Amino acid sequence: MQQPVRAQKPSAVYRNFAMDSARWNKLQPREGDIIICTPPKCGTTWMQMICALLIFQKPELDRPLSDYSPWLDMLIAPIEDVAGLLERQTHRRFIKTHTPFDGLPYYPGTAYFCVGRDPRDVFMSMDNQVGNASPEFMMRMAKNMKPGDAPPPPMIKDMRERFRAWIASPLTPESCLNPMMMPVQPYIQGFWEYRHLPNIHFVHYSDLQRDLDGEMRRIAKILGITVAEALWPQLVSAAQFDTMKDNAAALAPDAKTGIWRDPTRFFNKGETGQWLGTLGPDELAAYAAALAALPPELGKWIESGRGGR
Repeated sequence: MQQPVRAQKPSAVYRNFAMDSARWNKLQPREGDIIICTPPKCGTTWMQMICALLIFQKPELDRPLSDYSPWLDMLIAPIEDVAGLLERQTHRRFIKTHTPFDGLPYYPGTAYFCVGRDPRDVFMSMDNQVGNASPEFMMRMAKNMKPGDAPPPPMIKDMRERFRAWIASPLTPESCLNPMMMPVQPYIQGFWEYRHLPNIHFVHYSDLQRDLDGEMRRIAKILGITVAEALWPQLVSAAQFDTMKDNAAALAPDAKTGIWRDPTRFFNKGETGQWLGTLGPDELAAYAAALAALPPELGKWIESGRGGR
């Protein structure tokens, strides 16, 4: 069976009140770039921190994490400023995005890391994040809307009803009006279809929880980064959830913009199985149906990663 070929230019544009994938056109790629590609609340910041630790090889950063690894698509800062920041960087660049794969440019010399998580836990974590977002910041973001842009749809008040709608939602430029409610399965599937490409890599939240040391070593090997054995314990410790939560002011994404009511709350629980006791039979049936619609290997990976069931 012939493998699909990925064109260099994106085939879709994702734009809403918070992000615009067309901003990627302003970035000049470099050999060795790293793009961290995730639906929100799947371990984006965790993967950014791991990359920072491997690249700089020290447990503490000199500046906020977002200064090293900006969310390029985010509309809060002019793209000229973000592209300029990245152009001035002399270290290996690692960039955050929530844009689906068909909205990104593709470069053979760039490493794409798609990070996944059990969608049920993503939903619970996202519920916390929505409540932690500053209303004043969201109003500032709304001013980025252009004439003709569709506003984000109103949030469904009932949590269980909201989950059933979210888990069954598609992922298209027309449906992606609120990046905070981006569905996990179609996002991951967009990368999964190109997993045969040598620069497309997958990291799962549960695998990081099970064996952080092993996963960090695997990521370092993929990136061709050598770390002295004596340094590994410090780097792994710095990437632990509790350590990152203690340093939330520097590590919570874009905290200096005022996006969060409480940066510490961004690192809420970091647990697997948060959905237990909250989602009912109807929600779990909707979840099972959503995974059953995927190739079996993909459904298994999305739920539990490489080391799961």
